[in-house]
Amino acid sequence: MLVFLFEKFLSRGLGLRPARTSDKGFLENLYRSTRHDLRLLDAEADFIETLIEQQHHARTTGYGERFPDAMYFVIEISKESIGQIVINFGENEVRLIDISLISSARNKGYGKSLIEMLQYASSAVNAPLRLSVHKQNMLARDLYQSLGFQLEQSGEISDVMVWVSESAPVI
Repeated sequence: MLVFLFEKFLSRGLGLRPARTSDKGFLENLYRSTRHDLRLLDAEADFIETLIEQQHHARTTGYGERFPDAMYFVIEISKESIGQIVINFGENEVRLIDISLISSARNKGYGKSLIEMLQYASSAVNAPLRLSVHKQNMLARDLYQSLGFQLEQSGEISDVMVWVSESAPVI
């Protein structure tokens, strides 16, 4: 099913492939590029880099513990790595665990195409699509709302949003 979805929704050279051990450096650098908040700390650069590494490790470990069956993909444009997406097809939901793009690939419609692909997949398996979004990430929140996601649960740091196709029950 995933191959069909990839072919249907991934165009303009956009593609996915399973993440490999050899992607470790790229994925670490990608994570670093998303942590502007930590770079604002009043601390020495070495301390901030160590903190970012620790946060990346904690996040990766947390994903593995919370979603042991998650699928990790590298997002590519014409075979060049531009991001990652982590997806879990659970018993009662499809969960977008993470989507990250390098800065030069943001705001070009790639994330939207991937999320639309996941909406199609969740509709096909008759399950809601859930994701978490940081409260301060207004660009992502606006994108999700424009694609029909609704606030399901509000947290201190992030919110859970859900999209339900007309044929999928909310569980």
